[in-house]
Amino acid sequence: MKCQVTNDILKNALNKILSVVDKKNTRPILSYTLVRANEDNTIEFSATDLEVSARIKIEAIVENPGIFCVNAKNLYDIVRELPEDNIYLDKENDQNTLNLTCKEIHYSLLICGHEDFPHLNFCNESSEFILNSNAVVEMINKTSFAVSNDETRLYLNGIYLQETDNKLRAVATDGHRLSLIDNITDQPLEHIEPLTNGIIIPKKGVFELKKMADTFPGEELKISVDDSFMYVNTDMYSLSIRLIAREYPKYQAVIPNKTSFSMRADKTSFFDAVRRIKIMSNEKSNGVRIKLNKNQMSISANHPSLGEALEFVPITYTGNDMEIGFNAKYLIDTLSNLDDGDINIELNNELSPVIIRSEKVPNYLGIIMPLKL
Repeated sequence: MKCQVTNDILKNALNKILSVVDKKNTRPILSYTLVRANEDNTIEFSATDLEVSARIKIEAIVENPGIFCVNAKNLYDIVRELPEDNIYLDKENDQNTLNLTCKEIHYSLLICGHEDFPHLNFCNESSEFILNSNAVVEMINKTSFAVSNDETRLYLNGIYLQETDNKLRAVATDGHRLSLIDNITDQPLEHIEPLTNGIIIPKKGVFELKKMADTFPGEELKISVDDSFMYVNTDMYSLSIRLIAREYPKYQAVIPNKTSFSMRADKTSFFDAVRRIKIMSNEKSNGVRIKLNKNQMSISANHPSLGEALEFVPITYTGNDMEIGFNAKYLIDTLSNLDDGDINIELNNELSPVIIRSEKVPNYLGIIMPLKL
């Protein structure tokens, strides 16, 4: 194999691959990247930890095609330190070394054959649909903060994706809060059985999917699913994500069918006030107390060893006077992902789930459970 590639292109590709490479060293080959130089003047880099797999294709000048495996982190560490210039990769067919040259810098890297590298699949054409990368980023931003970190409840450790009324719905919850957003698609999704039943994308897969969508803003992503995997493709970037094989809880049960009271507030004013008052809240509960009166809200916190804080925020509210506690962190997480403008908070009493909506994002719904103070 013999090829030439620019430093910047190679470095960016390896940087994307590196986050997929197995860090636990369960199998030595999983710390390697599969390198394939093709006759069409492209080089493919593939990596996997058997849960998430990625393949990046970059443009290069390929004189002789070839395929081999090389330690991914070692190669990235080298390329990162090289000057911005062309890099030459050369491997003789009967040798187990890769010669890397940049200007007057020379490396000889030990490599291994590709036979032991896992076979990777990146497509299931029978269930393919298209989703704009901007929509993918929004769905992840609006829900991922509510994913649970409790590894004893594996079914909550990801984003739930489901087709409902020909909309693609993303849901995340940790049992204390829930975040939901619907994305209207132009394609019929009812025939895709895994989506009808719902799939759970694990946290690492969500991270890689967002990174991929951010790389191609405004472009179309080809997405397909089967019972075990989700596949996402562009011309130059492919992902395969093993799904969480668990049943997602009936999240609809925590969404109130109707609410008695509604409050409207400016998102920025509410958000800033909660951040300020949180400073004086208990470190474990992050509890803040919210009192609702006619067209006025007070937010307060009392720390036994630091003191107390109180702030008033103008609102539109004509319901009964009410006092309700919240985990300030949950409020901040939800509000920080909403656009500026008015938000609506719908509630029944001090103990029932509270709904948060944004007038700028009508397809979004957030739920926070009140905190007993």
